[in-house]
Amino acid sequence: MKKLTTALVLMVTLLPALSGCGRVRYPAYYTLNLPAPPDPPALESVRTSIAVREFQSPGYLRQGPIVYRTTPEEVGFYEYHRWAADPRTLLTSAVIDHLHARGQFSMVSMYDGRPNNDYVFSGRLEKLEEIDYEAGVKVEVAMSAQITKVATGATVWSNAVSETRPVSQRNVPGVVSQMNRTMELAINKLLSTVPQSLGSKR
Repeated sequence: MKKLTTALVLMVTLLPALSGCGRVRYPAYYTLNLPAPPDPPALESVRTSIAVREFQSPGYLRQGPIVYRTTPEEVGFYEYHRWAADPRTLLTSAVIDHLHARGQFSMVSMYDGRPNNDYVFSGRLEKLEEIDYEAGVKVEVAMSAQITKVATGATVWSNAVSETRPVSQRNVPGVVSQMNRTMELAINKLLSTVPQSLGSKR
C-alpha cells in the first residue's frame, strides 16, 4: 500500500511537467536598424584618414539577451528576447558610416591594428537597456568615445553622451524600436563635437 501511494504521488507530481513537454518556446531575435546617413560632401581639402576600433561594452551587454532594469542596481535579462547581432558591431558600423558622411576624413575604415591612419577612434557602449523604475517605461543609451592622433598618441577629442526616451508601445518590439531611435540620437550627439580641423593635415 505504501508503495502504491508513493507511486501515485510521483505520478501526480510529474503530470504537469510531462503535459508541458509538447510546448517549446523559441526565442525572438531583434536587431538595431539604424538609418543610413546621407552621402558625404566633396571636400578637396580633406587629406586625413581615421580608423574606428570596435566599440567596447560591459560584459552583460555582450551576452545576447535584451537588458532591463527594475531598479538602478538590478540588471535583468529577457530569456526569450535576444539580439540577433552584437549591438557593439552594429554601433561600430553606424559610427563609420556617420564619420564618412561628415566628409571630414579622406578615408574612414575599420581598425585593423596597423598604424597606417592619421587618427584612431575608440568608443564604448555604456548602456543599452530598458528602464522600468521611476515613471513609466523608458530606454537608455549611453556611450563615450575618443580620437587619438597616431603620430603622437595624444587624445585630440573625447565626448560622452546619454539619451533617455519614453516607450509608448509597452512591449519588447516597442522597446527595441525606441532603442533604435535613441541610439541614432546618441550617435549624432556624440559625433557633433568632433572638430572639423581634424580633416586637414598640418
